[in-house]
Amino acid sequence: MAGTVHDDTRVRAATRAVYVAFIGSGWAMSSWATRIPQVRDGLDLTPSRLGLVLLAIACGSIVALPLAGTIVTRFGSRLTITAMAVVLCVSMTGIALGYHLGVVPVVISLFGFGFAQGAWDVAMNVQGAVVEQKIGRSIMSRFHAGFSVGTVAGALTGTATLALDISVTAHLIFFGLVIAACVIAAVRGFVPDTDPVSAADPAAGPKPSVLAAWIEPRTLLVGLFVLAFAFAEGTGVDWIAVAVIDDYGAAVTSGTLTYAIFLAAMTVGRWFGPGLLDRYGRVPVVRVLALIALAGLALFVFGTALPIAVAGALLWGLGTSLGFPVGMSAASDDPARAAARVSVVASVGYCAFLGGPPLIGFLGDHITVQKGLIAVAALLAVSLMVASVIRPLDPTRKN
Repeated sequence: MAGTVHDDTRVRAATRAVYVAFIGSGWAMSSWATRIPQVRDGLDLTPSRLGLVLLAIACGSIVALPLAGTIVTRFGSRLTITAMAVVLCVSMTGIALGYHLGVVPVVISLFGFGFAQGAWDVAMNVQGAVVEQKIGRSIMSRFHAGFSVGTVAGALTGTATLALDISVTAHLIFFGLVIAACVIAAVRGFVPDTDPVSAADPAAGPKPSVLAAWIEPRTLLVGLFVLAFAFAEGTGVDWIAVAVIDDYGAAVTSGTLTYAIFLAAMTVGRWFGPGLLDRYGRVPVVRVLALIALAGLALFVFGTALPIAVAGALLWGLGTSLGFPVGMSAASDDPARAAARVSVVASVGYCAFLGGPPLIGFLGDHITVQKGLIAVAALLAVSLMVASVIRPLDPTRKN
């Protein structure tokens, strides 16, 4: 009994620590995002040059994601996030000081920022899956809701620093230090990513190669599933406000409000989704949600009035809410292979965040952004066809 109480206490501490890791990641990203206009003005960047500078974050993440499986397997999620929190803090300090000196130090710092976020992302999803398995309930989506909470907190604190006329340098250095300190302290509560007894068992054989995950059919199909939902999520974030303003002819505030409704619906879905997953299982729930997202997209793409667009954005956000976190849970079904598989799935899925904006922009130039969003529906249809791949590896588990 005492051992059980001790284990329960450790798992609860790990659960809190994972929430802190997700919130801290979102807070850091949003803190930087609120200061992009001031950094742009300080460097005197045109829109095209700013786009190239911001590409450094994506490059850092793309480099980190394939390596993260090896890093987490070798050092564990706790040490990985600890190290990445330090890298992130240094990178935010580099941005804060570097934009006074020129573009090069900012680009280098943004690359480090993206690298830290990419490796951090894989590590916290691995630990989140471990915690989910230990408590026996589907709570991964709530961790991802924590990321959304972090982005809101970062946006609010960023807005406050602007209102108080606090400099970019002071803002980014202060919150870089605060986020790093809080996360490093919290992740001390992580539990081991794998069972130490089974990991040390000679009968278990040699540890499988991390690279082997890249040729596993199930892992690649889970990656395709996640890519479809990431594309639906990313295009909503990038293009809903633009489409409402340009194609529906609505006011700027209406575009922003519609975007906020999309985010709110996605956050609500991630917070309340675990109950549905535990009751009905992964595959039926994500299929129903994909259909809801498709219905929302149909309203948004073919609607002619703002209320229809708002209703469409709400259903779109709700329908895409669980795809990414459930995909991460599916990639982590086998704890011994979780780090490698999450790395692969995240690498494939994040291609959507890179390819989505230019694809919709290209379609927008030819058939309007609103109609170009049909591409999202096409990928969600693919997710419906491959959804069975996220079924748990353990047949006794529904979620």
